This record gives sequence, structure tokens and C-alpha cells, in this order.
Amino acid sequence: MRFHPWVFSGAIASLPDSVEEGDVVEVIASDGRFLGYGHYQIGSIAVRILSSDPEVKIDREFYAARLADAFRMRRALGLVRPDNTAFRLVHGEGDFLPGLIVDVYGDTAVMQAHSPGMHFARNIIAQELCALPGAGIANVYYKSETTLPYKAELDPQNDYIVGGFHTNVALENGLKFHVDWLKGQKTGFFVDQRDNRSLLEHYSKGRRVLNMFCYTGGFSVYALRGGAELVHSVDSSAKAVSLTDANVSLNFPDNADGRHKAFALDAFKYLGEMKKGEYDLMVLDPPAFAKHRGAIRNALRGYQRLNALGIEKIAPGGILFTFSCSQAVSREQFRLAVFSAAAQTGRRVRILHQLTQPADHPVNIYHPEGEYLKGLILYVE
Repeated sequence: MRFHPWVFSGAIASLPDSVEEGDVVEVIASDGRFLGYGHYQIGSIAVRILSSDPEVKIDREFYAARLADAFRMRRALGLVRPDNTAFRLVHGEGDFLPGLIVDVYGDTAVMQAHSPGMHFARNIIAQELCALPGAGIANVYYKSETTLPYKAELDPQNDYIVGGFHTNVALENGLKFHVDWLKGQKTGFFVDQRDNRSLLEHYSKGRRVLNMFCYTGGFSVYALRGGAELVHSVDSSAKAVSLTDANVSLNFPDNADGRHKAFALDAFKYLGEMKKGEYDLMVLDPPAFAKHRGAIRNALRGYQRLNALGIEKIAPGGILFTFSCSQAVSREQFRLAVFSAAAQTGRRVRILHQLTQPADHPVNIYHPEGEYLKGLILYVE
């Protein structure tokens, strides 16, 4: 038994006529062996395994225990602190709750269901989140309109299941951020870059920083605290630029020293038109270029083009942070795209760090697909 948490539709020999999407089903091997209990759904991934223990019941106590385990690990990792109130509490398969994402921002938990089964369990999960000892969760916002399979016709409504709006400001390593879980991307903030933002802060002192695809300006705020000489944030979305400015002001009121400026412009256009050597620290953190395997070839071309521009334009002795959050693109494929970009420019490039997602985004060892964030820190001569 390989313990992979997905059962694909092609592997299923028979299915009871009474089973419906979201039901908890028992998975039995062709030789009669018990394989697990899981949520059934129509599609390529037919069952997401919740437990391989035949004695376990998938009920309120099951969800309460899994949530408690997840919170206990975050607290043991030192992520639950007065100066850090933003973290991922549940990372799907990585926390043995496939199809469920929960991010915590202060006293609000933002929950996303990626399967009908988790959608149907949302109220129980929300109640158990608020019952977690020491978590301090008072509000649960359900945000699954864009994450549930559209063919399931579940008509999810983005809304508070428990509580309501209190404040949208959360702390990450002592820095304040507005989190827009109502209309923002994903759950409103990319907590998966927390450790990489801290690393950027370490390299920022005295440098001229360009943060491309800035979204909420996380890297920009860390760079300013790290002592950057100047920080420019760029995003094609005017709303993202406005949010970046708000987060800079939240931590550095009035931007009194004028170190930060934000621009609502296309990234490729900005990189193509800027002067060589204008920046000596760059962040290239684009949205996913490949949402599925069929888009990998075009995505790799996009990563190569983007990184070639960055490597070509960065000042000698510059440091480049470059990322891919495309789950369909492997670590090796991304590295090859960046290698090709460096070769295209002819500059000497060295890898200083190889980056991944943080500890509150754990990867189930039997589910390598859970490793989605890839990053490299390059030194460009």
C-alpha cells in the first residue's frame, strides 16, 4: 500500500448507485483489503482519502482531532506568537485533511473547500476551529466560490459562517498587513512566502529593490525594514498597488523618507523599458503560469523570458529572488528555465539558496504533488 491520498476514477471498478458527491465512501481493493475512507466526487480524482484506519469514523470528533493536531504543530513550530498572527492552519493533504485549506489572520480563520465533501462539512469544521484551545479564533469566513468543482453545482456563497468582520490587520514577524479575504486572491494574503520575505530582509540593507508582481507588498515591507535604500513595487493591478501602499503606510507612516514608490504597470513592459543596473535586488514572484499540465510548455517559456529580463537588467553584484508557484511545473523544470534564461544573457550567475514553502505548508510524504512553491536566490555578476 502506497498511502497516496487520491484515488483516480480510472482505478475504480465499481461504485454503488446510491453514492453522491461529497459522500464518505469506503475504498476496498480488488482482493478485499480495506484501503481507506474518503470523500467521493465526480472527476479525475474520484476519492480523497481521509483515513486509512478502519476503526476511524469520519464525524465531528474526527475533524476536531485533525484540527487540534494541525494547530499543535504550528504552535510547536513557533508560528503562534503575539508578533505573528498570520499562518496556515490546515494545508490539505499535508495535514491529512485533503480538500481543505484554512489560513488564520488574527482572530479570523479563512476557510477554502476544494472538494464537495469538505463543503458539506464546513459548518462542523468552522465550529471546531472556534473551539480550538489557545487559537483565539472568533470568526470564520468561508471563501470557496472559485475553488470548488463547478460541475458539482454546489452554489457556494462567500460569507461568514461564524462571527463577522472585526479587523483585517494581521501581524507577520512583527509587521502589519491588511488582509483582503473578501475580494483578494486566494485567502487574501500569501502566507507561503513568509520565510522567503524574511530572507529578503536579510539581504536588503543599502540595496535598491524592485518587487515585481507585488500584490500586497509583502516583500516590499520587509525590504524597507531591512534598510533598503529604495523600494519600487510593480503590479498590473491598480488595486494591488493601492493595497501595497496601504501596507507600507501601516508600517512606515507617511513614507516620510520617500523610499517607497508603487506603479500599476505590466511587469514585462516595466522590465523591458527600465535601465540596466537600476536595481541590485529584485523579486520575481509571478502568479501561476501553469494551472494544469497542458500549459507547462507555455509556462516554461514565460519563466525563461521573465528571468532573462531580470538577469539582463539587474546591476552587477545583484541578487535575484525568483519563484514559481505553479504546481504543474516541477522543481527541475523551473530550474532549467532559469538556467536557460541565464545562458541567454551570457552573465555569470550563481545559486545562493534554493527555496520552498514554509513549515505551515507541509508536504505529505506520500503526496509529493503538495510541493508547489519553488524558488531560487541568484547572485548575478
